[in-house]
Amino acid sequence: MRKTTITISFDEEKLTAMRLYMSQKDLKLEGELDRVMEELYTTFVPANVQEFIDMRGSRPKNTRGKKAKEEEMLPAEPAEENAI
Repeated sequence: MRKTTITISFDEEKLTAMRLYMSQKDLKLEGELDRVMEELYTTFVPANVQEFIDMRGSRPKNTRGKKAKEEEMLPAEPAEENAI
Protein backbone atom coordinates (compact mmCIF):
# COMPACT_ATOMS: atom_id res chain seq x y z
CA MET A 1 0.00 0.00 0.00
CA ARG A 2 1.28 3.43 -0.88
CA LYS A 3 2.15 5.70 2.05
CA THR A 4 1.72 9.43 2.41
CA THR A 5 3.36 11.95 4.71
CA ILE A 6 1.54 14.07 7.24
CA THR A 7 2.92 17.08 9.10
CA ILE A 8 1.89 18.20 12.57
CA SER A 9 3.00 21.02 14.86
CA PHE A 10 4.22 20.15 18.34
CA ASP A 11 6.16 21.97 21.05
CA GLU A 12 9.89 21.54 20.34
CA GLU A 13 10.95 21.10 23.99
CA LYS A 14 8.27 18.48 24.56
CA LEU A 15 9.32 16.64 21.41
CA THR A 16 12.97 16.65 22.48
CA ALA A 17 12.06 15.34 25.94
CA MET A 18 9.78 12.69 24.47
CA ARG A 19 12.49 11.42 22.11
CA LEU A 20 15.03 11.38 24.96
CA TYR A 21 12.86 9.28 27.26
CA MET A 22 11.63 7.03 24.46
CA SER A 23 15.22 6.28 23.45
CA GLN A 24 15.90 5.10 27.01
CA LYS A 25 13.24 2.44 26.41
CA ASP A 26 14.62 1.63 22.93
CA LEU A 27 11.53 3.14 21.30
CA LYS A 28 11.36 5.40 18.27
CA LEU A 29 8.79 8.15 17.91
CA GLU A 30 8.01 7.17 14.32
CA GLY A 31 7.22 3.59 15.35
CA GLU A 32 4.91 4.75 18.12
CA LEU A 33 3.19 7.22 15.79
CA ASP A 34 2.62 4.39 13.27
CA ARG A 35 1.07 2.28 16.03
CA VAL A 36 -1.20 5.11 17.19
CA MET A 37 -2.28 5.89 13.61
CA GLU A 38 -3.25 2.23 13.12
CA GLU A 39 -5.26 2.36 16.36
CA LEU A 40 -7.07 5.50 15.18
CA TYR A 41 -7.75 3.88 11.81
CA THR A 42 -9.24 0.74 13.35
CA THR A 43 -11.27 2.81 15.82
CA PHE A 44 -12.86 5.21 13.36
CA VAL A 45 -13.01 3.43 9.99
CA PRO A 46 -15.82 0.86 9.78
CA ALA A 47 -14.69 -2.78 9.50
CA ASN A 48 -16.28 -3.28 6.08
CA VAL A 49 -14.36 -0.28 4.71
CA GLN A 50 -11.13 -1.63 6.21
CA GLU A 51 -11.78 -4.99 4.50
CA PHE A 52 -12.41 -3.25 1.18
CA ILE A 53 -9.19 -1.26 1.47
CA ASP A 54 -7.28 -4.43 2.41
CA MET A 55 -8.67 -6.23 -0.65
CA ARG A 56 -7.73 -3.34 -2.95
CA GLY A 57 -4.23 -3.25 -1.48
CA SER A 58 -3.62 -6.95 -2.11
CA ARG A 59 -4.64 -7.04 -5.78
CA PRO A 60 -1.93 -6.92 -8.40
CA LYS A 61 -1.03 -3.51 -9.79
CA ASN A 62 -1.66 -4.69 -13.36
CA THR A 63 -5.40 -5.32 -13.40
CA ARG A 64 -5.52 -6.25 -17.08
CA GLY A 65 -6.42 -9.84 -17.85
CA LYS A 66 -3.84 -12.55 -18.46
CA LYS A 67 -5.06 -13.05 -22.03
CA ALA A 68 -4.51 -9.39 -22.92
CA LYS A 69 -0.97 -9.58 -21.56
CA GLU A 70 -0.25 -12.76 -23.55
CA GLU A 71 -1.59 -11.17 -26.74
CA GLU A 72 0.84 -8.27 -26.33
CA MET A 73 3.72 -10.74 -26.39
CA LEU A 74 2.62 -12.49 -29.62
CA PRO A 75 4.16 -11.28 -32.88
CA ALA A 76 1.81 -9.56 -35.32
CA GLU A 77 0.37 -11.95 -37.87
CA PRO A 78 0.94 -11.11 -41.54
CA ALA A 79 -2.16 -10.17 -43.50
CA GLU A 80 -3.51 -12.97 -45.65
CA GLU A 81 -4.07 -12.35 -49.35
CA ASN A 82 -7.45 -13.35 -50.75
CA ALA A 83 -7.02 -15.55 -53.83
CA ILE A 84 -9.84 -15.44 -56.36
